[in-house]
Amino acid sequence: MKIVIVGAGSESFGPKIIRDVYLSDELNRAGVELVLMDIVPEHLTRREKYANTVAERMKRSPRITSTTRLDKALHSADYVITAIERDRYLYWSQDFHVPRQYGFMQVYGENGGPGGLFHALRNMGPMIHIARRMEALCPGGILLNFSNPESKLCQAVSMLTEIRAYGLCHGVSGGRRQIASFLRVPVERLETTACGMNHFTWFQTIRDKTTGEDLYPVLSENERRADPLADWDDLALSRICLRTFGLWPSPGANHIGEYIRWAQEFLASSALQYYYDPATGHPWETGNVPRFVYSLSSNPTGVALFTKNANTDGESKGSEHSGDLVDLLPSGELAVPIMEALSCGAKHELGAVIVPNGGAIPGIDPECVVEVPAVADENGVRSVAMDPLPEAITAIVRTQGSIQKLLVEAYADASRRKLLQAILLDPTAHSYRNAVGLINEMCELQKDLLPALEWQ
Repeated sequence: MKIVIVGAGSESFGPKIIRDVYLSDELNRAGVELVLMDIVPEHLTRREKYANTVAERMKRSPRITSTTRLDKALHSADYVITAIERDRYLYWSQDFHVPRQYGFMQVYGENGGPGGLFHALRNMGPMIHIARRMEALCPGGILLNFSNPESKLCQAVSMLTEIRAYGLCHGVSGGRRQIASFLRVPVERLETTACGMNHFTWFQTIRDKTTGEDLYPVLSENERRADPLADWDDLALSRICLRTFGLWPSPGANHIGEYIRWAQEFLASSALQYYYDPATGHPWETGNVPRFVYSLSSNPTGVALFTKNANTDGESKGSEHSGDLVDLLPSGELAVPIMEALSCGAKHELGAVIVPNGGAIPGIDPECVVEVPAVADENGVRSVAMDPLPEAITAIVRTQGSIQKLLVEAYADASRRKLLQAILLDPTAHSYRNAVGLINEMCELQKDLLPALEWQ
């Protein structure tokens, strides 16, 4: 079984996937050829050493190679795992600030809002290139994607190629932990189902795994009793959504808030994200990226007046892990369970996969890429049929589905006009003139990575 990790130098997903592969008895009994691919040779040297250390500690018989050549990596691959991004924090800070300068008061700017559209367009080119090379070199191979914006990239692969692709995200797990904190029970006691779009999923059922009790009434009661300011940036928006729509969303506020026009009322950290003084700071020219602030829950302002690296971008450098057995624990990511199911005959229930809807969520276009629970076995990955979402939530998902489709068309047709249509549908859209100006500025600012779009 040939498993290729494209973007193996990723500090987050590279080590996780390597550990998961060598922790899997099923995969290793079947025999694993692991190929690490990255465009930065130094990343590969470090990651290949780590992979061999993990395999040795797990007493596996590894076949591990690395390459900077995509075609060499993809030849006859069974699974291709993607975790790609270039200069993440530099471009993300642009995605966040430039739309706001044009009056688009988005939050976060990673997966939704105008910033999320430019993020998607930057990664769409490499993702479609990978998928098309898979069509030529491993047409039966399966693409397992961790790259953001997940829904938009998977929509592009679905619309523009014949490759079978599954997007994978751990956001639903974060929502489960939030719910468990309100219920004051271990998260392992919860049996849940959630659906929607990536970073905008909604729990339809929350039950006690042992008794079968519906825990939604308890959640609603406890939420009303809890301190309204507790863990504000992570929970405040979710709590208002529960009160308004009757369902708990996932993940935290800065993710779901990307799709909600009024989210900024409940996300204080949006004033600090990538903060810099525009009178004296010139981050795009200098590359000195402003510090990334995820949320106020981490108390980012509780620091001394004078600290080292005060202007660093805040990027987590991850952990190479020593390979000690204490570190060798499953990550909880779903790439390996899917491979175990499809290639080894295991059966796994998957809390969330990002796939075309196909009727799983009523009222949503079957071709729209959504996030739903699924069951994986040797016969494939099958979405679980869900109940309809509340109409207000369904309306938001429908709109985002249209934005996704228009964005893919903008990429495929090299059309700024299609991109304009997508931006004007966004909840933060308020001005045609500013939308046009934003497109022109971002296409110039990020021209090295964006596709060459034209006004047609």
